[in-house]
Amino acid sequence: MKPPKSLDPRTLAKIQSLKLRAQHIVEGYVSGLHRSPYHGFSIEFAEHREYAPGDDLRYLDWKVYGRTDKLYLKQFEDETNLIVYVVVDTSESMQYSSSPEMLTKYEYAQCVAASLAWLVLHQQDSVGLATFDNQIRSYATPSGSTASLQQLLRILEQTTPAAKTDTGPIFHELAERLTKRGLVVIISDFFDNVDSMLAGLKHFRHRRHDILALQILDPAEMNFPFDRPTLFKGLEQYPELLADPRSLRRAYLREFEAFLAQLQRGCRSHGLEYRRLMTDQPLDIALSELLANRLARTR
Repeated sequence: MKPPKSLDPRTLAKIQSLKLRAQHIVEGYVSGLHRSPYHGFSIEFAEHREYAPGDDLRYLDWKVYGRTDKLYLKQFEDETNLIVYVVVDTSESMQYSSSPEMLTKYEYAQCVAASLAWLVLHQQDSVGLATFDNQIRSYATPSGSTASLQQLLRILEQTTPAAKTDTGPIFHELAERLTKRGLVVIISDFFDNVDSMLAGLKHFRHRRHDILALQILDPAEMNFPFDRPTLFKGLEQYPELLADPRSLRRAYLREFEAFLAQLQRGCRSHGLEYRRLMTDQPLDIALSELLANRLARTR
């Protein structure tokens, strides 16, 4: 499964570098991703499937047999394959990078999404993709076929972040669209109204999905290292601003830290898993830590 040759060279190099280490990551931590999001509910009925010779007769549904004269077995949640929905923010703020040598937040999100999709398919589960800004831009239904990785990579590569985001309504719309329960991995900087976002995320939980919120940030957004008069370019329809950053730093950091605290606190209070990924962190380390933390959480 080779990524399309049209991928940006930096993005392609990151994905290929990760795949060289992926077998080790899979062997050590992939169960943390694959662990059923419905762990503890294995007795919950999921669906029927037709009986095949050699199947365990204990799970035959005799009521169905009485009505149809056909043999069907009951399947339960922990017997069904995992479905992973990867949801990627393609709004304009994801284009930010504080250094030409670093990936933009969107390029980093591309690599994370592609890597997770590869891992899911490697373990013979299903993965789908949605991209959004102020509307859902693309949607690929979950599939377990190897060809689906190529489709997902094409969508990610052909998308250019440009519009303003509107996460709350988008999450509500996606929650209604994703009918089969699964793991929803949202990759975004989450630069939006926190209350609206959390309401949308709660809708996923109401639909009984498991949620993993991955916040992608550039280091400069965290530490505001600017010390000379700077022209700050507005993203998502905000105007440019020429300012002395030294006079803004304290207020900026106070507001940004309050934003992060509100987001983390809201995720925690609603039972949503939250992880922060920095664009200067090597991808293999970031993904390895993510899966290790998920494994520890589900034990």
